[in-house]
Amino acid sequence: MADPRELTELISSTEVSPASGWVAGVSAALAAALLVKAAGRSEGWSGARGARAQATDLRDRLLELASQDSQAYESALEALDRPDAGLAEALAAAANLPLALVEAAADVALLAAEAAECADGGSRADAAAAAALAAGAAHACAKLVAVNLSTVPGDERLEAVRRAVETADDAARQALATEI
Repeated sequence: MADPRELTELISSTEVSPASGWVAGVSAALAAALLVKAAGRSEGWSGARGARAQATDLRDRLLELASQDSQAYESALEALDRPDAGLAEALAAAANLPLALVEAAADVALLAAEAAECADGGSRADAAAAAALAAGAAHACAKLVAVNLSTVPGDERLEAVRRAVETADDAARQALATEI
């Protein structure tokens, strides 16, 4: 089994990156990985194969987005050091990656809500946990979008984030309320 200490040491370092966007993206990817497991262990769920494929795609997409977000964060920090570099534009552009993370995390939460109802036995608990993790990741990334867009009031991406977080929260509540 992988040593979680290595991951926590990496995050605990004094280096700029990885930071909260990366951690939230990886958390949502871990939630998707739980769904891959839940679907793979659910022989009685007719939609398990499709759910497993979708969860695998979401996991891989979230890992890629987390990596890209980390790079965008470092670029935005570099722009802070250059006052003539167009900081507002850099931050507005940097908002796109956490927005994509929020939306993908909401997709994980939705799939998890379905799995919490349809998966076999104990796999339902994994699905409910995945929904809660994905919703938390969506909230974390929503905060990053808001911070990055603080210089652009009224940006339509803020409404998209609000809707995605609401979707993730609703899905998590549904999944957590499902009887195991």
